[in-house]
Amino acid sequence: MAQASESFRSSLRSTGLRDDVQHKPAMNGSDVLLRRLRTQRVACDEAQKFASIPEAVRWMGAVQSQDYLAAKWAVGQRVRGCTDVAFDSAYSRGEILRTHVMRPTWHFVAPEDLRWMLALTAPRVKALWSHYNRRHELDGPTFARCYAVIERTLRNGNHATRDELGEALAREKIGGGPERRGHILLGAELEGIVCSGPLRGKSHTYALVEERVPLRGRLPSREEALAELARRFFVSHGPATLKDYVWWSGLTVADGRASIEALTPALAREVVGEKTYFFEDRGRGRVRDDGAVHLLPNFDEYAVAYVDRETLLDGRHRPKLGERGPLLFENLVVRKGRVVGTWRRKLTKKTVSVTTALFVRPGSAERRALAEAIGRYARFLGRDAV
Repeated sequence: MAQASESFRSSLRSTGLRDDVQHKPAMNGSDVLLRRLRTQRVACDEAQKFASIPEAVRWMGAVQSQDYLAAKWAVGQRVRGCTDVAFDSAYSRGEILRTHVMRPTWHFVAPEDLRWMLALTAPRVKALWSHYNRRHELDGPTFARCYAVIERTLRNGNHATRDELGEALAREKIGGGPERRGHILLGAELEGIVCSGPLRGKSHTYALVEERVPLRGRLPSREEALAELARRFFVSHGPATLKDYVWWSGLTVADGRASIEALTPALAREVVGEKTYFFEDRGRGRVRDDGAVHLLPNFDEYAVAYVDRETLLDGRHRPKLGERGPLLFENLVVRKGRVVGTWRRKLTKKTVSVTTALFVRPGSAERRALAEAIGRYARFLGRDAV
């Protein structure tokens, strides 16, 4: 594990973030949120954002992406000059992949990370998912039969949609509705048989992993994989707790604790209140806030990666979220690390209209910052903001 720790320290030296932390002896709750915005490359100078989509996804480790349209903006706002069209092109070329790899839900991952992450996280997902298999009468022999049909259908680059794979299964007398079909395809993803293929118009397709991501070199050992996944998380999502990492990764508490201990020489820790936070040690204390407003999509890593999301929201504003309740389901307006409202969009061929529901009346500075945030989103979409 010493070798893994040295790799971790080497990665820290090449992060490229400007050290704009005011060196003070301790952090408070607000500092934790501001640092997260910065390490996730949401609140940083344009020059410090990622140069490419694969670089952003690789840095984050994995990016939750069950809502593809929202997840594109989640990644895109962290990449210099990224556009919606450019994202779709990179995705279709296989520069990033989308598959079930943690918790279980879809995530974007870098192609070179797909196999070792699945080897590490899939066993836990399968265990959590097993009772659904029993409900849908999916056992080992049935899965094997399904996988053979799927592999035969997708062979030689014949990318297929979910419906097309369902038709192929039906031709082999493997029935069931959309939910059962979804569990079959989830199993194929967890086994490393299929992953995302190129877009076909607005439709998603599946591809064989062995064709989309040919195996090159050896996979890391489980010990190395544990250290690498933890390194990715705490460098890109810190400050974060052990509970945060266990939730995000889906691993056991024992694996999470062992990973943190292996990274101790390069991983800083600080107690805030009654919680111990771990993060890249680039100077502790207060982080400057530039007053910017950020439009985060639903399920953005800034909200989804942490267990305690209530810290994002002033308790007085919770009733203003309405009946939907959980922050994860909302598009969030964020300023100074806190959720100050929600937003929704309406698209035409040439324009995007953004409507916000703010929790407090904004001043002139906040209005300017909000207009700038809407402008950034419009540029990503290649549309005029109205």
